[in-house]
Amino acid sequence: MDRTEGNNLTSPLEFVFLGYSNLQNVQSFVFVMLLLTYTVTLMGNTTIILVTWFDIRFHTPMYFFVWNLSFLDICYPSVTIPKVLRNLLSTRKAISFLGCITQLYFFISMEGIEAFLLTAMAYDRYVAICNPLRYSVIMSKRLCSLMAICSWLSGFLNSLVHTILIARLPFCRSNDIHHFFCDIPPLLQLSCVDTYINEVLIFTVGGVFVGLGPFLSILLSYFYIITTILKMNSAEGRHKAFSTCVSHLTVVTLFYGTTIFMYVRPSSSYDLERDMVVSLLYSIVTPMFNPLIYSLRNKEVKRSLGKAIMKIVSSSVHAKHP
Repeated sequence: MDRTEGNNLTSPLEFVFLGYSNLQNVQSFVFVMLLLTYTVTLMGNTTIILVTWFDIRFHTPMYFFVWNLSFLDICYPSVTIPKVLRNLLSTRKAISFLGCITQLYFFISMEGIEAFLLTAMAYDRYVAICNPLRYSVIMSKRLCSLMAICSWLSGFLNSLVHTILIARLPFCRSNDIHHFFCDIPPLLQLSCVDTYINEVLIFTVGGVFVGLGPFLSILLSYFYIITTILKMNSAEGRHKAFSTCVSHLTVVTLFYGTTIFMYVRPSSSYDLERDMVVSLLYSIVTPMFNPLIYSLRNKEVKRSLGKAIMKIVSSSVHAKHP
């Protein structure tokens, strides 16, 4: 432990994760499941990136944001899962103080970026359905690029505020984190000083700016979308549009519901065992299912992917039998 100057408050050189103590009898099983989930996540999102990048039919505003989301969903679990997998195989499940703060920064950043990207995608669908004749004019390359850049910058800036305040806290109670990785709630519980300012900023900056604001914007967009869909004469068109809306709103509900549950509440209400499971849900499962929900359910994407696979197989056959 490092002792801060002028007082008896101390901060650890490293943190030890205690979340793995409940997995002693199933560590091998959990390792395999996490590795499979992580592999599927990487493969699914990488496939979407390649398809939308190389197929000119997908050079549209909608798939531009899908590309950003897929790239984010590769980065999101990569912040925590490799370290979790390593800890599952090691006897000492620890992380340095600097490593913990770095992991925390990028983990919070990914959450914020996804919130804003989901909002941008909802606005794109709003324009496409409610203003189809002006879609190409409104959703210009410049606007799409600006929305994407703002989403990434906002996520990084939001995380910077919380990470700096967390890093300045003295953690003198213990260096044991009841979690699988570094996150705000378990770190706040280790501090031996009042964390009121941290909680206020989590509620205002994180909860309102990153959570409630984008969430209400998405709901408003879908209110107009659904209103427009109900006025459509084509039953097939309504069904297809409703299916897309339900899929998107399911992910939005899962993402925002778990995020708000984790952060927009007083630290006294934290349940460490329950919160560990919830945090794993939104940091691992959601990035794995996003490709299926947003892209792989699309017939055009399936057709493009099928053609790409056929080309690869055909090239391999010709290479073996010239």
